[in-house]
Amino acid sequence: MKTKIILLLLTLVALLVTACDQGTASAQDPKVLRLGHIQSESNAWHKGSVKFAELVEEKTNGTVKVEVYPSSTLGADRDLIEGMQIGSVDFALVAGVMSNFYQPYSILELPYLFEDLDHLEEFVYGTKGEQLQEDMLEATGVRGLEFWLRGPRELTTNKRVESPEDLKGVKIRVPNIEASVEGWTAMGASPTPMNFGEVYSSLQTGVIDAQENPIAFTASARIHEVQDYLVKTDHVFGYVQLLMSEKTFQGLTEEEREAVIEAAKQAREYQNELVFSEEEAALQEMLDQGVEVIEVDQEPFRKAVQEVNEKLANKYGRELYDTIQEMRE
Repeated sequence: MKTKIILLLLTLVALLVTACDQGTASAQDPKVLRLGHIQSESNAWHKGSVKFAELVEEKTNGTVKVEVYPSSTLGADRDLIEGMQIGSVDFALVAGVMSNFYQPYSILELPYLFEDLDHLEEFVYGTKGEQLQEDMLEATGVRGLEFWLRGPRELTTNKRVESPEDLKGVKIRVPNIEASVEGWTAMGASPTPMNFGEVYSSLQTGVIDAQENPIAFTASARIHEVQDYLVKTDHVFGYVQLLMSEKTFQGLTEEEREAVIEAAKQAREYQNELVFSEEEAALQEMLDQGVEVIEVDQEPFRKAVQEVNEKLANKYGRELYDTIQEMRE
């Protein structure tokens, strides 16, 4: 009888030890989070995302791991934002489409809003940019971690364009953003909103004639294979935002949150340096492919959109618009 009791006690102790070991192992399992974007693996967005993932793992001592999903694997921009709102996507890199979820971002998409890259940086990395992100978080449940810079948006087309008059009848793919649609309409084109994943085949088959994006973005998607001209319009000095689901953020410990914020800042610095070095290489690649670069007088394009800009400023945020304009002075 004693022997049976001893054996039973030993069995119970063994079970308790096993349970404790399993509990410890479970507690040590990392939180695996997902980051999605629409770019290819060759693009600076992806390389910046990978750097961010490495930094998060390093700064959290492995308690948080970030898996990166490029090339719209987790969906297009809108899908990514909606996923962050419900918590099915943890991080995303998204450009202007955020304006469809928080209207003041529409101001940042106005053509010729920013005079140059320095003007953009002064805004996004200053107090006004920080306030914009805080307001967005409250309105959408999506947290802005960092603004990453991009090269200026340029027009590519199969028709020689030197002035707004040359855009008449040109079917140009634009993101589904009101400022883009109305801006290009004002400049004389026929804008067609379309997911970027459809652009190459649509250019190839003649569904559209043109598109507009930063040079590195265009080159990484091989768009120059189906376009003849690169027109230096510099119509938008833009950004991509590293965003995070607030549901995910609240699920992290205080130490992990701080690590994510610091990793985002360091990844921003890495990506910003990388993107402009890649712009030069991308331009050379396009030239080697036979694309002709057209330097245009940008003033007629700028004048063409001023009425649209004033109208949309009144609609989406006159105060924000005026603040950005005053930074020119």
